[in-house]
Parts: sequence; C-alpha cells; structure tokens
Amino acid sequence: MTTLLPAPAATEVAPGQIANSDPRDGSPVGTVTAATEAEIDAVLGMARAAAGDWAAVSPANRGTALHRMADALEAAAAELAEWNTRETGKPLDEALGGIGAGVGTLRQYAELGPVHRTHSLRGASTAMDYTVPVSRGVVVALTPWNDPVAVAAGLIGAAIVMGNVVVHKPSERCPHLGARLGEVLSAALPDAVLSTVTGGGEVGARLAASPDVDVVAHVGSTAAGREIAAAALETGAHVIRENGGNDALLVDEDVDPEWAAAQAALGAFANSGQICTSVERIFVHRSIAEPFLAALVRESRTRNTSRPLAPLVDERMRAEVDRQVSASLAAGAVLLEGGQVPSGPGAHYPATVITDCPLSSPLMSEETFGPVAPVHVVEDFDEGLRLAADDRYGLAATVLSGSLIHISEAIEALPVGTVKVNAVFGGAPGGAAQPRKDSGAGFGYGPELLDEMTARKVVHIGQPQLGRQHG
Repeated sequence: MTTLLPAPAATEVAPGQIANSDPRDGSPVGTVTAATEAEIDAVLGMARAAAGDWAAVSPANRGTALHRMADALEAAAAELAEWNTRETGKPLDEALGGIGAGVGTLRQYAELGPVHRTHSLRGASTAMDYTVPVSRGVVVALTPWNDPVAVAAGLIGAAIVMGNVVVHKPSERCPHLGARLGEVLSAALPDAVLSTVTGGGEVGARLAASPDVDVVAHVGSTAAGREIAAAALETGAHVIRENGGNDALLVDEDVDPEWAAAQAALGAFANSGQICTSVERIFVHRSIAEPFLAALVRESRTRNTSRPLAPLVDERMRAEVDRQVSASLAAGAVLLEGGQVPSGPGAHYPATVITDCPLSSPLMSEETFGPVAPVHVVEDFDEGLRLAADDRYGLAATVLSGSLIHISEAIEALPVGTVKVNAVFGGAPGGAAQPRKDSGAGFGYGPELLDEMTARKVVHIGQPQLGRQHG
C-alpha cells in the first residue's frame, strides 16, 4: 500500500511505515507501509498454492507471459523512471536506460526459457539417460536500489519463465518504485505468480528464513548475504547471491596514462560510484603514476565543476563514504581532489581522488560505494597483481595493459568472477559471472541464471523383460 502524500519527519513516522526523501534536495517523497508478519505468511501461502499450476504451464506459454511483462514495463517506463529519480537520485536518462535493460532481459528470457536444453548421456544401446529440469517452486527475490528495475526484471523473469512463482521485496530505499513495478509486472500474470511486499531488513529476513521458500535470490550487501546464507542452512533453500565488491584496477606501465585515467574515472565515478562493479582500488605502475594522477585529478575536477555528479542515494550512504575517506586520510593517505561534504540540501558528494592509500585503510579494504578513486603506487606489475588479488571480495577486476603475458597472468591469478581487460565496463550480450568469496555465489544473471532457477532430475530408462503374454 502506498501514498504519494509528503511524509512527516522521520521521527514522526508511525511504526511499520517507511518514509524516504529525494536525495537531490532532501524533499519528502512519501511513505510505504511495511508488510507485517501475518501479511508475509499470507503472501507466501498464496505463492505456494499457485506454484503447482504455474509449473504446469508450458514453457512456450510462460515465454509469452514474459513478453507481456516486457510490454507492460515498456509502457510504464516514464512513470517508473520518475520514481527512480525521486527515490535514488539517478538521472532520468540513466533510469530510463535501466528500464530499457530490464525490458531487454525479459524478452531475452522469454525466448531462452522455452528452448532451455537439458543433458543426455549415452549408455547401453538399449537404454536412455537424460535430465529433466524441474521448477524449484517459490522464489524470493531481494533486489537493490542502485539498478532496481534491471536487476529485478532479470531475477523475476528467469524464475517465472522456468516455472517458479516469485515473492519480490524491493529495497526500502526505493519502495514506491518497487511497489509500482510489482503492480505493472504482475498485471501480465495469473494471480500470485508474482507478489510484491515492501519493508526493510526485517521483512527480507523473514522471507529468507521461511520454510515455504525454495530459492532466495539476493543482490545487495555482503552482511545481508551472509545472514541469508546462514538462514538457508536451516531451511534448505537454494541461494543465489551477488553481494559486495572491492574491485581492483591494475594499470600497467605500457598504457597511455591519459586513457588509463579516463578509464579509472569512468569506473570510479559512474552512477556516483554506486555500482557493484565500480572501481574501488587502483594500483598504478610507478613509471606512469605522475601523469596518471594528474589526468585523474583533471577528470574528477571536470565532474565537480561542469558536470556535477548525481547525489548518493541518501545521507546515510554519504556519511559512510565520508567516514571511509576521513579514516583513510587519518591513516596517511593524501587528498588530491574532492573529499569534502558540500553544504546545502541533498546527499551530494564530490568526485574524489586520493593517493598514497595504506592497504589497510578503509578505502582499500572495504567496499566504499561512492565516487572515490583511491590510488596505490606499485613498483612493478607483479606487485600490483599480488595486491589486487589479496582481498576478501571476489566480484570483478580490470587490467589495463598491452602485454599479453601480463594479461594472461592476471586472468589466471585474480580470484574474481569477472576479469575485464582494457575496459572497465562492457561485455557481450548474454554474459554471466560467478562471484567468489564475500561477493556471493551462483549465477545472478545471463542464460546460466535459468539453470539456477531449476533443479535437475536424472532419468535412467532400461529395457524391461516382458512376460510371455506380451511377447
């Protein structure tokens, strides 16, 4: 249930109410009522009751349903993008781009789901061995605020086209967007195939711990991901997690420092640094460190003057980014640009460049999720690779180099789900990745997500010995 009326001050919000503000100027957006325990249990019960009928729908008809969802999402793009901008500060054109990506993902799964293949094995000539994909049942999708439509469309679409039903909880940082997205998508489906519940961490925790849930798909923080994984040990639910990252950028001595700085700025400052695969740690070869840093400072100053960054999602996020910057400076890092909380309303933070960052400082050891480019100068490529690989996260990393030997060594040594070479962003359509360590587990997108959303039943058929009357 939503209301578009301005919310009272946070201290006046009634229990069970989520109020949020526009991070651009601090103006109130509205309030959303968090689901109660009874409502959560009721939604899960309806989902369980609907699961068998939806699993029995043919794959082709499930694909047709996804095309209807894509049509509905496309028709509501302007409205949803406006909610996205108001609740998270994402610029309108970028919000529309995320919705377009969600439409494309739904259409991709609408085509891939019905032709999803299984495996066969050759045994005896008179026998057959093959696998059958089986819908898992009830999927809980817990989705983030930084790319709320594209991520939700991917998890929801993959689950539904493979015959599952979904209970979706969007981030409490964009509850109006999440609630409206649920209305738009569920209108294209039978009752209870897709349900949306709003609320904070306590709602997500109850969903993840329910014995009525067969899959929990989570994109969000590492701390929440750990709790979800622990809860699944009790319930037996299959878990798909894409969690935090501390992605390294390794800059070799043979690349153009201006180009490398532009790549670093793009990776660190895009979406104000609020991307799971943002550049979080930069290791640059000493021989080009001076021109690289000068160019990176110019890149950041351009963003702080002629092209100011969008705000962070809220003041709480900004306070955490500023805490990490302040603690790293206190530990000996050197500020070259930005690093100051601006005056005025909203949750803005400048593009920031810091060098001489101690490896133990928060900016080098924690996920920052803000527009900060921390730089550590290394003596050679081997040192940079060793430091880049030494991290508790394992989401992605980027190598900028013209040396095939160094590139090959990096691909082998970096313990991450994605290694990007000479481009901080990009990838072929249909790409997928498996995060490592504190960054999660399982395929969270791409065609491989369809496999995550099904269980495999193995069938062996031998030749019977028939009675005489059947001879």
